[in-house]
Parts: sequence; structure tokens; C-alpha cells
Amino acid sequence: MTSPSPTCRSRLLALSVACALALPLAGHAQDSREQQLEQRVAQLEQQLAELKGMIQAQKTAAAQQPAPPQAPSQTVAAAPSAKPVFTSAPGVSVALHGFVSASAFGQDKSFTYGNGQNAEYPVPGSKGSLSGFDVRNTRFWLDFSGAKLAGDWGGGGRIEMDFFGGFNGTGAYSRQQPTPRLRQAYMDLTNPNTGSTVRIGQQWDLMFPVDNTPTSLTHIAFPLGFAAGFVGWRFPGVVWMQDLNHGSDGAKWRLDLGAFDGSWSGPDGAVNNTNYKTAGNAGFRPQVEARLRVQDKTWVAYLVGHYSEIDLRGVDGTAPVPIKDSIKSVGYELGGQWKPGPWMFKGLVYSGNGLGQIFGGLSQFGDIKETGGFVQAGYSFTPNWSLNAFYAMSKPKEGDVVRWLGNGSSGLLKNRQAALSLQYAAGAYELGVEWMYDKLDSTTNGENRRTTSGNQVSLSGLYKF
Repeated sequence: MTSPSPTCRSRLLALSVACALALPLAGHAQDSREQQLEQRVAQLEQQLAELKGMIQAQKTAAAQQPAPPQAPSQTVAAAPSAKPVFTSAPGVSVALHGFVSASAFGQDKSFTYGNGQNAEYPVPGSKGSLSGFDVRNTRFWLDFSGAKLAGDWGGGGRIEMDFFGGFNGTGAYSRQQPTPRLRQAYMDLTNPNTGSTVRIGQQWDLMFPVDNTPTSLTHIAFPLGFAAGFVGWRFPGVVWMQDLNHGSDGAKWRLDLGAFDGSWSGPDGAVNNTNYKTAGNAGFRPQVEARLRVQDKTWVAYLVGHYSEIDLRGVDGTAPVPIKDSIKSVGYELGGQWKPGPWMFKGLVYSGNGLGQIFGGLSQFGDIKETGGFVQAGYSFTPNWSLNAFYAMSKPKEGDVVRWLGNGSSGLLKNRQAALSLQYAAGAYELGVEWMYDKLDSTTNGENRRTTSGNQVSLSGLYKF
């Protein structure tokens, strides 16, 4: 057998070394590819878990979260349910909704809170007719859902605005440039397993009838009967909403407990309402409220209590005291809604004392007792056409109004309001014609009496998105 030549042996040795060196490199490349594949699989699994979490959070929020107060009208309550439009963070969905509102109106008096879509009751002794076109009810909001806190707690929130913040300056062109106004800005913390929700931020207080505000296409942000048949307002605060028979069949019971920012007119005039220095904030005394609510398939009913203390000496305790140095604000309300077949019935009654900060007493501030309420009946002739009739009454105690004249009272003694509307609804559109009549009794000095009545006729359209 012939031995390989030295040159051949050298080549064989080099080839053997190369093969020996290549084996670890090949193994390393294989390991690298496996690691990359494992990392990609882990990434996909994480993305899938986030997607599942977002879907589950949306289902939970839709099933368990109490309906947030949207717009004070049945029209807005029928707006499309929130659906994810885009996301702001992993698992959090954001939905943009709202409506475009437009009203052509004519009226024979000037009205309190403004003319057009925010007219409520006539200015005492006012004269002269006017007409116009109003779009300030137009509103939009962002709903957030799917956020996680810890354990079973999650939630979301809402930011809501309309255009009743006034007009853009003064002059010939200001009326066509209404200013946006923040209505609500709150966050929700929800536990779907216990039926608990904590709402933190600016929201409706519990006296405002979110469940049964009067139906109207013209009066949405300032509903029919607002401050003239029912009370309530938006405040920064916190509310705990607890299902009492969570997970059971039948009527659903819920207890709401709330604490809200203090509020009052002065003392020492409107300047003290700046930077929280009203009598309602003196001594850190929030408004506290409780509401017991029950709802079944065709009806909802509720009972509300309100309490706060107002120190008329002001935050620093040196303001001149009008008549007395403190007021206890107390209110009670019973209301509900029933929808048997094509019919709809809404109403409430309330009574209280010192309710000016929640639009009570015809927006008069003082130690003034009052009673009031409203009723509304509606009938749907077809799925598109409906007719609604409304009546409201607010009656502050006459002796209290006279006593507090010039110290928060403006002499408004009694108000009656009636309205009739015909509405057409199809898809996202609604059209309606409405007549509102209001009659107000007042005094300027406690001795004389004056009755002022006013009418408003309006034609309105609404588009929900």
C-alpha cells in the first residue's frame, strides 16, 4: 500500500482541522435560530394575551359598568353604544361619540339662563320678541374602557364637552363663535365580580335625574324644567356605586354614595367664587348625597337625599353675615320612569331647603325652603313618530324669598312650565317641533306681585354619531 505524499498529508490535516472548527459554529448558528424562533413565539403569545385581555375588558365593561350620565335627555340616551375606535395604550379602547344639534326658535320674552336652547323661565318684566338659530347643544365625548388597576379592578373614564361656555368675545361676530365648555371629566374604577364602581372627577350629583330627564330635542343641556321643576348640577367629587343584589335575577338594586365640591354664591359677591373661596367650601364641608336606585325591564325608580352646611362668614371667617351666619342645605327627591308598550311616563317630586347651589329655589341663594316636581307623558304612534306632553312646577316658600331679598334672593316666588312636542326619529337623525310656555310670579320689594309669562316655539334637528 502506497503512503500519501507529504503534500497530500498536509491537505488532509488542514481539511480535518477545518471540519473540527466548523462543527461548533454550525451548532451556534442552530442555537441562534432556535432562540430567535422562541423569542418570536413569546412575542406573539404576549400580543395574543393583550388582545384577549382587551376583548374581555370590553365585554366586562359593557356588562357591569353602570351607564354613565350622558346627556340630560332621552334623545341622547339613545345614542350609539361605545365601540372601540382606536387605542391609547395596550388593552385600552377609546371611542368618540356625540351629536350635532341645531334649533330655529322664536320667543316673545327674554328667558333666564339665555335665549334659544338654554331658555327656562322668563326674565321678570321683560318685553319684546326675538328669534334665532342655536347650535350650542352640539356635544362630543370620549369614552375610555379596558384599563387595568390591580386584581379584579379595572375601568375607564369619560371626557365630555359642549358649547355653552359663552361666546367668543363681544361684538358683531361673537354670537357665531360659541366657546367650548367642559361638562364631565371622570375616571371609573370597576370590579365586575362584586358589582362595585368608584367614579372620581367632575360628574352629575345624585339629585340630578340622570335616569329620567325630560325628553326634548331643543332643551338638552338645559332640559325642560331645569331649576324650574327639578334640581342638580355637575361637581368634582367621588361616588361609590354598589350593586345590592349583584348577579341575581329580577329587579336590580343599587346604592350610590357621593361627596362633592362645596358651592355657594359668595359671600361678598361673585369675586369670592374664584379659586374655591365660596361659603360652600368654608371649613372643608363637602356636599354629601345618597341614592337608592332600582331598575327592572320597563321601569326605574330612585330615592335621593342631600346634605351640606354653608358658612356665610366665608373661608377666612370675616365676611359680613346676611341675616344668619350659616345655612343647612337639605334635599329629598323621589322619581322614576315607566315605559309600558308605546307609552312613556317620567316624573319626580322634591323638597328641600337652601338648594341654590344645585339650581334650587329658582337659582336663589338663602335659607329658602321649596317644593317642586315635573311629569311627562309620551306616546309613540309608530317606530318613527312620537308626541310628548310636559308640566313642571317650582315653588320656593314666599316668606323665605322675601326675607332674603338682596341677600341671595331675587324675588322669584313660583314658576309653572308646560311643553308639547312632536318628534320624528329615523336612524341617527331626529327632527322635532316644540312649544314651551312658562309663567313666573315675582316681587321686587316683598309687597308688590308681578306675573310674567313667555312662549317659545322651536324646530330642532339632531344627528347622533
